[in-house]
Amino acid sequence: MLVPKILRDISRRELAKLLKKYGYEINRETGSHIRLVSKFRDKEYKITVPDHHSIKIGTLNNILNDLADCLKIEKKELIKELFKK
Repeated sequence: MLVPKILRDISRRELAKLLKKYGYEINRETGSHIRLVSKFRDKEYKITVPDHHSIKIGTLNNILNDLADCLKIEKKELIKELFKK
């Protein structure tokens, strides 16, 4: 099974839009970061994303690891769902 690659030039606005499918909404914007919040399985999950034109690949990788843990799915599956064309 081919897994789509993580986008290299994704902005926080693009990422926030992609995360809407998991119920994430922008909760607040402070300084150079935004907070996304989702209620999933009766728990509140928060993700902080830097408000940059392009999120660094390491930062995006950490966000995806956290999200996969919250959703209790494999990171490969998450990437496939998020970045499929």
